[in-house]
Amino acid sequence: MELDNAFKDSLIKLRRNLHAFPEQGFLEIRTANIVKENLTSLGYEIKSGLEVMNKDYLMGYPSEEAFKAHIDKLNQLNEALPDFKDGYTGIVATLDTNKPGPTIALRFDMDALPITESEDSNHYPTAHGFSSKNHGSMHACGHDVHTTIGIGLAKLLMDHKTELKGIIKLIFQPAEEGVRGAKSMVESGVVDDVDYFIGSHIGLNAKSNEIITSVKGFLASSKLDVEIQGVSSHAGAKPQDGKNALLAAATFVQQVYAIERHEQGASRVNVGTLQAGSGRNVIADKAYLQMEVRGENNIVNEFMIQRVYDIKSGIEAMFGVKINITKVGEAISIEPSENMEQTIYSLLKEKFPKLNIIPNETTPSGSEDATYYIDSVMRNGKDAIYMNIGSDHEYNHHHPKFDVKEHDMFNGISCMYEIVKLYNGN
Repeated sequence: MELDNAFKDSLIKLRRNLHAFPEQGFLEIRTANIVKENLTSLGYEIKSGLEVMNKDYLMGYPSEEAFKAHIDKLNQLNEALPDFKDGYTGIVATLDTNKPGPTIALRFDMDALPITESEDSNHYPTAHGFSSKNHGSMHACGHDVHTTIGIGLAKLLMDHKTELKGIIKLIFQPAEEGVRGAKSMVESGVVDDVDYFIGSHIGLNAKSNEIITSVKGFLASSKLDVEIQGVSSHAGAKPQDGKNALLAAATFVQQVYAIERHEQGASRVNVGTLQAGSGRNVIADKAYLQMEVRGENNIVNEFMIQRVYDIKSGIEAMFGVKINITKVGEAISIEPSENMEQTIYSLLKEKFPKLNIIPNETTPSGSEDATYYIDSVMRNGKDAIYMNIGSDHEYNHHHPKFDVKEHDMFNGISCMYEIVKLYNGN
């Protein structure tokens, strides 16, 4: 479908609005209000918050201090933001055609990263006046574009409602970064009735005017916070009375990096932060680490987690400390539907001859909690895939100068519209 220029201009304006005030996971209060306002005005049935999120499966939920600090920033904007102040920012917008047909769902993530955006004049958002005004947060992975694609697609679908059948669900998800938000939405049942599911991402390994029909190779992953409790003591006078949390943490880090390989696939481990100690002559009584493990498949990831807990037990015995490990994020590995991949590949090749349509991509990359939706749908005997909307980007995802080519989001909207028409067209 050819999109008119006025529609494109409105989406660019929306994307820049979202980019200028990025919000991290479960803090997407302004973003979710914008989504809800747009989709309500279009006539969608809206469910949100705990209607579509299961509290028992929330991971990595922000502290009260983080909420308060963010609310204080929002109050300075002087904008009407009536909803989502509790941080349950998930939204499901439903278009029911009232005609028999399948149910298709598409997911769009909304959250930003804890990155300070570049102020260099050669950084496109800075040069054009829409770089982050929420210092310390940045849309450095394109989720502002994803949210815009979802809203743009919503308008197209509603404009052509008479040409559609069945039910279309648009899922706007919080907290994909750190793979924290999807599981609570899946466990609330948002895809229990879904026949076809599509997740997607802009950029990644695909260039502008490329569309990868099905991305495979996402790594299973678990994000862990590790707290070590020791005993403080004078390092000179009473060293024997101390239980050194800093030394325990250092040994813990060395040992997790030494975890053996597994025959069933590649693995990853990273300790991203370590905080410990209060003074030169004080034996540290506390240490805190943020770490992650990943596996080429779920078996390898579970092996990595088990070895981390084995190391925990050894460190506790060796140093006399207590270690608490909290899972704050998780994703699984999946194999998407081959039938859906081939069907959509053939469709897009026919409809978009000027685009380079690629059937699949299997290079192991990061992790993505859209895998929970895909797994849930496919366990029910239905079909699900994850697409890549190509876009050139000079700097990698999660870089302070990351940006995509705005016009590429129109390829995403057009392709998704044709896919929905394929499955839910009259």
